[in-house]
Amino acid sequence: MSEPGTPSPPMTPPATPTTPPFDSALLEEAAKKSGLLWIAPAGHPARPVWHTWHDGAVHILQDRTADAVEQHVPGLTDADAAEVTLRSKDKGGRLLTWTADVVVLTPDAGSWPTAAAALHADRLNAPDGEEQPSRWARDCVIVRLDNPRALTHGPALPRTSQSAPPAPTNAVTRGPAPRNLSLGRKLTPPGKRTK
Repeated sequence: MSEPGTPSPPMTPPATPTTPPFDSALLEEAAKKSGLLWIAPAGHPARPVWHTWHDGAVHILQDRTADAVEQHVPGLTDADAAEVTLRSKDKGGRLLTWTADVVVLTPDAGSWPTAAAALHADRLNAPDGEEQPSRWARDCVIVRLDNPRALTHGPALPRTSQSAPPAPTNAVTRGPAPRNLSLGRKLTPPGKRTK
């Protein structure tokens, strides 16, 4: 407290949020509804990944090696920031794009257990069921996309497709496609007689 008669120190203006409230609400709603996003660390093409909205941010499971069970985005864990694009769950088109800080959570981080539990709850077709979080602690990291900024949505989004050739993969089919014997024949709807 200052002495009587002395001017009080100037007030510090409140910090402005990095993301306007509308943009924050749009980001949260879109991230909660869509389980898929595209992420492009600096110098790398965008890749689709599944994610979870948890504790006010997007969380992505990232395998430590490229040829493992879980998803792997080259350059993500080494990047400081990445460009993220979310699609509209209704229309499937690009809804918004933003830049986010990349924060890598390892199993010894305090926020790992709750983030891993949220990802485990949202994971479809878990190959090892309830043992999955233990495997993640051995083989994976969790990437938190924090401090969203430079959100672009609506008319400000690019009008071109921005499509890229598929990333190389060693994935193969298990065998030839099954034969479809109905090709070329007209099928009669149930209840209709044919002459």
